[in-house]
Amino acid sequence: MIDFTLSPSQLATRNAARTFASTHLLTAKATYDQIPSHAQRFQSLQPLYEEAVKAGLIKGQIPAPIGGTSNGLIEATILVEEMSAVERAASLTIFGTGLGLTPLCLGFKPEFAEFLTPFLSGVGSPLASLVFTEPGGVANWLEDGAPGLQTTAYLDGDTWVLNGEKAWATNCAGWDFQGAELQCVVCRCTNPDIPVDAPPAARIMILMVRREDIAAAGKGAFEVLKHQQVAGWTAVSGPHVKYTNLRVPAKNLLCAPGAGATIVQMSFEMSACLVGAMGTGIQRAIFDAALAFSKSPRGGSVPIGDRQSVADLLIDIKMRTETSRYLTWKAATKLHSDLPNYDDCRELALEAKVYCSDAAVKSAVDAMNLVGVSAYDLALPFTDLLNDAMVLPIFDGGNVGIRRRALQKLFMSEGYKPWATCYE
Repeated sequence: MIDFTLSPSQLATRNAARTFASTHLLTAKATYDQIPSHAQRFQSLQPLYEEAVKAGLIKGQIPAPIGGTSNGLIEATILVEEMSAVERAASLTIFGTGLGLTPLCLGFKPEFAEFLTPFLSGVGSPLASLVFTEPGGVANWLEDGAPGLQTTAYLDGDTWVLNGEKAWATNCAGWDFQGAELQCVVCRCTNPDIPVDAPPAARIMILMVRREDIAAAGKGAFEVLKHQQVAGWTAVSGPHVKYTNLRVPAKNLLCAPGAGATIVQMSFEMSACLVGAMGTGIQRAIFDAALAFSKSPRGGSVPIGDRQSVADLLIDIKMRTETSRYLTWKAATKLHSDLPNYDDCRELALEAKVYCSDAAVKSAVDAMNLVGVSAYDLALPFTDLLNDAMVLPIFDGGNVGIRRRALQKLFMSEGYKPWATCYE
């Protein structure tokens, strides 16, 4: 049976998200927008983040079998949509920790429990980060003959030595810019025992770096080189950072060389569903603002929403929002399914990321066209919504360079079944 009715657990997630959003997120932007420094705006979110920890929003992103309270990806998409409809920057800081923990959750072993403990405690403000993107880009990170990742690690006795630069990794520097509680750093192994002609994926590994590792390594081992000033999501931290001979204990190896690429791919396919939910949430906010504006006659005799041109734009925004939600839910369901071919599970996640993020931008532009020049007034929400929507197609694996190319490769693969996502 096809049924979009939320289960009791899913309803509880939605209601908890709405309560948190109305209590803590509704006024957050008005508060942090008064702070001129991007870095300080991020730091101002720490008390709000602590409330999120107390409310179980971090533990709620960790699967129940390993100590968390998450009942699956569908509930995560509901949480993300509800919060993104109200505010984006503080929300992304919360979700960024969930993404940072995803490789650990996917590759979890009992001996890794100590790395998860701070995020299960329900106290404090622990941040996690999946540290992948590099200043030179990562779209071609697994291409044969290409340089590959420039962040490298080699084993020296009982420690890994990490070197390189990363950028755009949400939360990676922590609240004080001395490192997050946990960084899952994706890097290229340069151990001499790996054959020179090995494929790039054979060298990809993931190291777990903790604050105590950075403190033990001493000054200069971890540095923030730059806090990017960005147009949207103006209180999110994803700075340009550098590792210099940072020594990490051998026990911190989450994925050995050769095992890292698959975990990275799976992590970003789960987050693709969540970007779909972000796009849905932003479109909800866009529609609500455009609908409210359409109730005014704007100098005419009837509300402008009674004008066909305005109504057509409203209708398009609403339909995109609804289809974005249903594609996201379907993608989340399929990604957790037990189909024998994983490609049949991941396709809709890729499509959700592309479609919903592009739809959010289109909806923001349509809303501004509906409103007219008044939409450019910063007193109205439309420019902020456009700036927030604009990043969705280009982050978390850009649509053009990564997500569409993954779909292209999937479509052209031997034995591809176009409708297995629907009927199998």
